Amino acid sequence: MDLKHSHSVKLNDGRCMPVLGFGTYATEDTPKSKVAEATKVAIDVGFRHIDAAYFYQNEEEVGQAIREKIADGTVKREDIFYTTKLWITFLRPELVRPALERSLKKLGLDYVDLFLIHNPLALKPGDELLPKDANGKYIFDNVDLRDTWAALEKCKDAGLTRSIGVSNFNHKQLELILNKPGLKYKPVCNQVECHPYLNQSKLLAFCKSKDIVLVAYSALASSRDPKWTDPNSPYLLEEPVLKAIAKKHGRSPGQVALRFQLQRGVAVLAKSFTEKRIKENFQVFDFELTPEDMKAIEGLNRNFRYTKFEFAIDHPYYPFSEEY
Repeated sequence: MDLKHSHSVKLNDGRCMPVLGFGTYATEDTPKSKVAEATKVAIDVGFRHIDAAYFYQNEEEVGQAIREKIADGTVKREDIFYTTKLWITFLRPELVRPALERSLKKLGLDYVDLFLIHNPLALKPGDELLPKDANGKYIFDNVDLRDTWAALEKCKDAGLTRSIGVSNFNHKQLELILNKPGLKYKPVCNQVECHPYLNQSKLLAFCKSKDIVLVAYSALASSRDPKWTDPNSPYLLEEPVLKAIAKKHGRSPGQVALRFQLQRGVAVLAKSFTEKRIKENFQVFDFELTPEDMKAIEGLNRNFRYTKFEFAIDHPYYPFSEEY
């Protein structure tokens, strides 16, 4: 699978996914209108893969931005690859399709291109995104992920989504799905945190061996949402090794971090709400890192996670107690 020169990758269900995606997660203090504007800019710049989620609570705005760009003739619906995710309070099989239908209604679209299980950590069903008990502890739910997966397969068969996959799964959780009796469709991808400080080389090798695309979120580690990330975490884009390689190529450290992923066969999401940065993040197909550059960046790995989901560390499906 050569993502180096190609702008898209063939998934194991025969569909194609653009290897560079635009992320739409925003902190609570970001106005939703800003997300809509940024999405339109991203489409104008050339992004065709839009990564979103019910949990981000801005699908109306993102959907409106996409529809406006279709209406003004910039793109057709089939040019856009739209990903949404099943939130963890909807992992019970009977809640899966209604959850996707709710996203579609918010978006004003007939189908999504990719529907992912956002996280293996089931929480109590209901309207609250992060339900807690009287003591402020999150209320876990007990769901067999294989049953959730079977419900996603039905959404694909119903034409509500073209492809299905997972996010934040470790290799054992992927195997649980892959070895499921009566499996109809394999996950096409596993979207996980991945950047030079957490390069996921073992999980990447596992996914490649199963023809599952690894998709990197937090690839620039620049979204420092205090809700999920320790404010004392290192700044990836200040990393001297990345800065030196960037200088050598006349690029930014962010472009180098994105290019690194493409050259190792990882699809990558880039998120920014400023026009200059959105444009910059798309300029990653016209230069190439040398084998020495790649080796130097691989040497930065320290298995450091910006997002640890510490609220669910006791959950039976907590994904990060495994090495990969």
